[in-house]
Amino acid sequence: MKIGPIPENLAERLALALGLAPVPLAETLPTLLLARSLMASARFGLFQAIDGGPLTAEEAAVRCGTHPRATRVLLDTLVSLGYAGFADGRYDLTANGRKWLLPDSPQSVHQSLLYRYLEWDWIARLDDFVRTGEVLDIHGEMTSDQWALYQRGMADVARFGAPEMAQRIPVPAGARDLLDIGGSHGLISAALCRKHPGLRAVVLDLPSAVAHAAAILAREGMGDRVVHRPGNALTDDLGTGTWDVVLLSNLAHHFDDAANRELARRIARALRPGGVFAIVEIFRRGSPKEGGQLGALFDLYFALTSESGTWSFAEMASWQREAGLRPRKPVRLRISPGFGLQVAVK
Repeated sequence: MKIGPIPENLAERLALALGLAPVPLAETLPTLLLARSLMASARFGLFQAIDGGPLTAEEAAVRCGTHPRATRVLLDTLVSLGYAGFADGRYDLTANGRKWLLPDSPQSVHQSLLYRYLEWDWIARLDDFVRTGEVLDIHGEMTSDQWALYQRGMADVARFGAPEMAQRIPVPAGARDLLDIGGSHGLISAALCRKHPGLRAVVLDLPSAVAHAAAILAREGMGDRVVHRPGNALTDDLGTGTWDVVLLSNLAHHFDDAANRELARRIARALRPGGVFAIVEIFRRGSPKEGGQLGALFDLYFALTSESGTWSFAEMASWQREAGLRPRKPVRLRISPGFGLQVAVK
C-alpha cells in the first residue's frame, strides 16, 4: 500500500505520468489537512452527529457544540473523502463512514483517530531527532491519561487484524499455555484462545500498560483464560519449558538487535519441545527501495519513538535460528498491510 496523490481525471493522470504535477506539495499540506480533519471529526463527535441524519451543517454544529461555518467546511471535507454524503443541503454518514468511524462499530478506528493527537505531538519533534539523534522515550514520558489513550488506540488497530492472526499463527496440538509478550489489550490472545478451546494465555506487559489495558481485556469476556501479568520482557523470568506458544507482537521494533537476540534465546528456553515462537511485526525488506513507502515511513516512526525500528523477516529469523529454533517461511498478513508473521518451532 502506498500513500500519495490519486488522480481524479485524465488530465491529472497525464500530469502525474509526465512528471508535471508538484507531487511533494500534494504529499504535504493536503495529507496534513486530511489527517487533522478526521481527528477533529472524531474529537467533536461529528460522525455520531450525522449518523442517522440527514442534518444541515447548522444542526450538526448544534449537536457538536461547534461553529456552523467551520462545521460545514469540515463536513464538506468528509464528503470529499467518501465518509459523508450530501444531498439537498444536508449531510449524513455513508456506509463506509459508519463502518470505520462510529465508536460503537465492531470495526471502529475511532479511538485510534484520537490517539493520533498524541502521535501528532511526537511527530512534531522529528526535526529534533534528525538534528541530534536523540529518540523519544514515549513509554517513560506518557501521563496516565495518555497511557489510556495509547491502549485504546492500539486496541483499535489490533481488533481488525486479530482474527487473521488467530488463523495463521500455528498452535501445536494439545497446547495449553500461551505467553503473549507485550500484548497489552490481549485481543490477539483472546482470538487464539477462542479458536483453541484448550489454550490459556498470560499477557506480559509493563505495569502502566496493564493498568489501562485491563478494562479492554475484561470486555472480551475471557475470564481467567486470558490474564495480565505486569512486568518487563527484558528482565522478567520467562521460565524453562513452560509455554507451548510465545507471541511477540509489535514489540521487537522497540528493541535493538542485541536485545531481540537475547529475548529470543530466553523465549526458546521457555518453550516446551514442539513449541512455537511467533513474531508479529511491521516488516522491513532488504533495502529502503524494496521495503516500499509504508515500510520506510514506519521505520522512521519507530526510529523516532523507540531505540530501534522495523526489522526484516531475515533478521527476525536469524534471532530464532541462533536461539536453536527452526524458522518457517514468513507470512505477509492480508488484512494488515505492512505486517508480517515470522514463526519458528522448537
